[in-house]
Amino acid sequence: MGDNDTPLRRGWTTGTCATAGAKAAAEALFGGDFPDPVTVTLPGGQTPAFALAWTARGTEAETGPWAAAGIVKDAGDDPDVTHGALVRARVWRGAAGSGVTFRAGEGVGTVTLPGLPLPVGEPAINPVPRAMIGEAVTEAARAAGQPADLVVEIGVENGAILAKRTMNGRLGILGGLSILGTTGIVVPYSCAAWIASIQRGVDVARAAGLTHVAACTGDVSEKAVTARYGFAEQALIDMGDFAGGTLKYLRGHPIDRLTLCGGFAKFGKLARGLMDLHSKRGSVDLDWLAERLGELGARPELISEARQANTAAQVLGMAEAAGLPLGDRVAEMARATALDVLDGAPVAVEVLTTDRQGNIVGHAKGW
Repeated sequence: MGDNDTPLRRGWTTGTCATAGAKAAAEALFGGDFPDPVTVTLPGGQTPAFALAWTARGTEAETGPWAAAGIVKDAGDDPDVTHGALVRARVWRGAAGSGVTFRAGEGVGTVTLPGLPLPVGEPAINPVPRAMIGEAVTEAARAAGQPADLVVEIGVENGAILAKRTMNGRLGILGGLSILGTTGIVVPYSCAAWIASIQRGVDVARAAGLTHVAACTGDVSEKAVTARYGFAEQALIDMGDFAGGTLKYLRGHPIDRLTLCGGFAKFGKLARGLMDLHSKRGSVDLDWLAERLGELGARPELISEARQANTAAQVLGMAEAAGLPLGDRVAEMARATALDVLDGAPVAVEVLTTDRQGNIVGHAKGW
């Protein structure tokens, strides 16, 4: 819900926008007008309609006659990097018997590493959008009495620039964005997209034969673990606040060694057994940190001061001044939580905690 309990507005995935553009382009290619608005069917059976923002026709030596249409993506109230982007689809006839094939247009990336749900060399148009687009253009061909032997090229205006704000480069998707979506609908502030990127990151690391990866909560911890190990980009998993989602996926898709690296306050939550480290899901528990100081032999006065502190960082500073290894204690308990979630999976785990400057302030050894 938004301010004043106003429901957040849902939007449309790039896959849905690409499908709408491809359907309009296919109908125009077969001699009709560009349908405006154009209606598509989503995997759940919904039938939204989209206004066309751009159309074009032409003939080239390579393709013969072609038609193209574009849809401006509306991501609703989700902070999506592609909100407002023009998603274009260009369609032309393919070789007889070829069926529907796909090309990466300007702004759409190409898969360069194994481990993703698409082969290396393929346009980064995910399986569900491919199925949606294939069904839509096949329907247009059938209505025109034509074979559905079509080439569909999908592009996104400024996609190569927008892709720099995504995880695509790390996943080996180069040259632009991915065309995504499983339901066709963007749910505002859904964790699904982030969890999916974590899973693909693990898949790519496994396919590359990596035996040691790091799952980090953010840029600061990522820089700290890279400085320590000199990791290649494919060995870094940006788990954000989704420790539980990361560990559960690794339970079924193990990698030999896992370094968990994150801020002291966030890993204080993991140490308490919380799987979602976002501030909205659980605040720092100063009483819990004070109890850990007591276990380390802190004076009663220090324990009392810790309970009255403003931040976890302040408690950490108190512990360091007293020579008490609170960072290590939190790391050890966070590691115990991680091992519990992994439930016997063959993954050796170490935990590093950092302060706000990226200094490692706690370590629980895993090997």
